[in-house]
Amino acid sequence: METEVKHLEPVKKTGLTVVITGNGKGKTTSALGIALRAVGHGMKVCFIQFMKGDIHSGELDSIKRLAPEAEMHVMGKGFCGIMGDPYKFSEHREDAQKAIALAKEKITSGAYGVVILDEINNSLKLKLVDLPQVLDLIDGKPPLLHLVLTGRDAHPEVKKRADTVSEIVEIKHAFQQGIEPQKGIDY
Repeated sequence: METEVKHLEPVKKTGLTVVITGNGKGKTTSALGIALRAVGHGMKVCFIQFMKGDIHSGELDSIKRLAPEAEMHVMGKGFCGIMGDPYKFSEHREDAQKAIALAKEKITSGAYGVVILDEINNSLKLKLVDLPQVLDLIDGKPPLLHLVLTGRDAHPEVKKRADTVSEIVEIKHAFQQGIEPQKGIDY
């Protein structure tokens, strides 16, 4: 015998600004969970990745499986300044600026229920994007749009403007024990 599932509706719908930050593993994964949940409610999702672009990851293929309700735009050339980064700072900044322009377009389009800006916090910390640009995205979002900003080192002003801020704390990581990143868990 199946149990009847209740469908809750808020009395007042509000688009939230959510920040997922911290040094722990799982910020992008948390944002993907939000995307999965939103698609389950029939919402359209746009996922814009500011960094990580030169490394294939499972999230890219998983978002493709949620199409056409979800789309992903990989904008960066990878991690800036680490892991043998072969690109100039100016190239990273140029890509991040293109991601900002795309984010503004998608946020203001009215076509999405959720827009996720993955690694935008890192991009701001690394000066690939500027604080006024990020605050403009937050302040300019439509009232019912949910905006999710991920990445380490969220700026205090970004956290102040958010409705929900979660910090993921690293307790222990397999990499510290000499274990390489594992498919399906780390990428």
